[in-house]
Amino acid sequence: MIKTISSIALAGLVAATITGCGGETPAPDQQAEPDFRCKQENVLAPKWTCIPMVEGAYAGVGIAQKSAAGMGHMRRVALANGRSDLAQQIQSQVKDKVETFTRATGVADDETVEHVTMAVSKQVAKVDLKGSKSIDAWTSPSGSLYLLVTVPESTVNGEVKKAVKTSFKNEKALWQQFQSKQAMDGLEKEFPTK
Repeated sequence: MIKTISSIALAGLVAATITGCGGETPAPDQQAEPDFRCKQENVLAPKWTCIPMVEGAYAGVGIAQKSAAGMGHMRRVALANGRSDLAQQIQSQVKDKVETFTRATGVADDETVEHVTMAVSKQVAKVDLKGSKSIDAWTSPSGSLYLLVTVPESTVNGEVKKAVKTSFKNEKALWQQFQSKQAMDGLEKEFPTK
């Protein structure tokens, strides 16, 4: 019986020793801080590859995978992808700004505001990003090419202002035409001739 108790006590001591040496969990203030630096393919990369920003310009990133066609082909692909990124950004930013502007000006009716917003968005989508160019490049460890592509805000803003003015003029004319037709329909109801 004493032998059994001694065996159990020894087993308990060994178990306590093993579990006690399992390693300590670091205190919350000793844990590693998160790393928010820009990484591509698990290596540090230029910040613009994660967040494309350039003062006074709209900026986008174009990426081309390594290609047997060579660096010239990769540049063209990355530039095209960067311009596509720019176009999408510009279109959504312009749409938001135009909607805010049209609501603030209170032109006629919500229906007209929607027409103006749609018309401007369509016109801006057709803008061919004149003046867009690649201003920086980085090659990743896998050989992918990253290009920072920009277009001056002033170029885009000039096109947007022109589109807004044109659309407002067209929509005001349509709205007046609509109101005239409504007035004539109302007049016809009040004084039917048939």
